[in-house]
Amino acid sequence: MKQFFSAIGRLVRQFPRTHLLLSMVLLGGVILIALRPDDPGSEPAATTVKALDLPARPAAKTTPNPADKPQPPAAPAWQTLTVQAGDSLSSLLQPLGVGAGQVYALINSDEKLKRLTRLRPDETLEVIVNDSGSLTAVRYHPSRVETLTAKLTGGGWTVRLSQREYQKQTRFAQADITDSLFLAGAAAGISDKLTMQLANLFAWDVDFVLDIRKGDRFRILYEELYLDGEKVGEGDILMAEFWNQGRHLTAFRYETLSGDVEYLDIKGDSMRKAFIRTPVAFSRISSRFNLGRRHPVLNTIRAHRGTDYAAPTGTPVRAAGDGKVIFAGVKGGYGNVVIIKHGQIYTTLYAHMRNFAKGIRVGKRVKQSQTIGYVGTSGLSTGPHLHYEFRINGVHRNPQTVPLPKARGVNDNERAEFLIAANRLKAQMTLFAEAATLASSNVF
Repeated sequence: MKQFFSAIGRLVRQFPRTHLLLSMVLLGGVILIALRPDDPGSEPAATTVKALDLPARPAAKTTPNPADKPQPPAAPAWQTLTVQAGDSLSSLLQPLGVGAGQVYALINSDEKLKRLTRLRPDETLEVIVNDSGSLTAVRYHPSRVETLTAKLTGGGWTVRLSQREYQKQTRFAQADITDSLFLAGAAAGISDKLTMQLANLFAWDVDFVLDIRKGDRFRILYEELYLDGEKVGEGDILMAEFWNQGRHLTAFRYETLSGDVEYLDIKGDSMRKAFIRTPVAFSRISSRFNLGRRHPVLNTIRAHRGTDYAAPTGTPVRAAGDGKVIFAGVKGGYGNVVIIKHGQIYTTLYAHMRNFAKGIRVGKRVKQSQTIGYVGTSGLSTGPHLHYEFRINGVHRNPQTVPLPKARGVNDNERAEFLIAANRLKAQMTLFAEAATLASSNVF
């Protein structure tokens, strides 16, 4: 043992002093660790733990489940009703629980809704009726371009009439008259409706019963109407020319600054006179104005102070001009008679009618071309016809030859604009006519 400690001493003396001190410190630490009691029951040294105040963590957001939300009740859906023969608005709505009182309130809430009283078979009507059987909305299509919508609000029915715009294309037609205007129109490929529009344009200058001759001709520019690429009809005549017994008549469609539509001649004067020549459309003259005519029933010489138009019983009789009815009743051999006063100096008389149009009575104001009665054979008459008289200051004048006063034309302040529009239409007409001539001569 002595030798062991002696060897240790020699070894220690070989190290520097600082190394020895460091080694002693380390050795002491090892001895302390080795001597630490391992008894689990021994108490550890007291330790102070300081709590840290950390910011609160925000609560996680939870997304509500839509199924957990209270859902509003579904709005009543539109129902489509199809009109059958004999149906009325009331009969269509009755199976849905809508009473007559609701229908009455709807129809009388707005003038536009009166159209619902004139439903036609195969038309459709869309309605909303709530669970309590109350009618709350109506949608109706009077035509392919119109939609009439009514909705019930707290203040009553709110009504709106909307209209789709047609797509329009300009077309050209012309024809020579060899027999009748309608046959010529059919040969030109235009409808009877457009032919009638043409006749009405020139009705103040041409008697289409008396004045038409073989060799007369016409040409027109008009609109064709399209919806969604499909032709649905014909629109207005834009310009028309008519050659009649050497006369060349021209009419231009023009919309004034005030929004009125007029047909004017090249000077800007209205094609519409104060009167139309013929109060019965496309009849024939059976007896002319003749102060020395022999009466066909009485067989005596009696002046015929008017013109007789033979036409089938029931043919509508039109007012020759705007005015007021001053007589409507039976007048001796004239039978059923209507007399209209136009302004201060003109009166027209219509006799031998079967009956009067609804509402025609003394004091009633009528518009030009309004139906006032129907052709008949009342009074001293040998067959159905209209006897028509035209008087100026009480003096009978020949309805076929009396000069008719002009209606008002375009205002002076827009005459220049009208002339520009008219000349543009003339240029279009010329181009179409030249193209038609080339096509007919097989140039293409």
